[in-house]
Amino acid sequence: MAAEKDLVIAEGGGKKKWLLLGGGAALVIVLAVVAFLMFSGDDSTVQSPTSSAAAGADSGQAANEPKGTALYVALPRPFVFNVPGASRDRMVQIKVQLLVRGSNNETLAMRHIPLIEGSLLETFSSSNADELVTVAGRDALKNKALSDLQQAMIEVVGSVVVDEVLFTGFVMQ
Repeated sequence: MAAEKDLVIAEGGGKKKWLLLGGGAALVIVLAVVAFLMFSGDDSTVQSPTSSAAAGADSGQAANEPKGTALYVALPRPFVFNVPGASRDRMVQIKVQLLVRGSNNETLAMRHIPLIEGSLLETFSSSNADELVTVAGRDALKNKALSDLQQAMIEVVGSVVVDEVLFTGFVMQ
């Protein structure tokens, strides 16, 4: 009689085992579907307000206006260099970010970071400490850096790529 009771318990345990395995498998499938839906969202169909406004603008718009979403490319390290001054030489550190329009230009800028750094360093190191003390001198340096960088990018890539050079940090000692 004891053997029959043990046998019955084993049969009932088998059904519970199958229910638990089935529930576990269903849970894994649900989690996989949720993860798939979360990570496979198509970002290309989402439009930002600026790109939809640009798409809906009339055709009378100027041809040279930049199109696309404004994106910022941070250069990996700040520029540190010496500049001569009238009374003494000074050490300058500049942190730079680039304003680009559209993901294609962002990709091009990321791909050509060494060219960008080289062009900017050449422009920065040719400056004068007496000019960099004033706001007008820093703005002039920023504009010269932008024109030199755009010229270098046109020679290599064939397009302007960078719309603006931004100084996010400027220290002079």
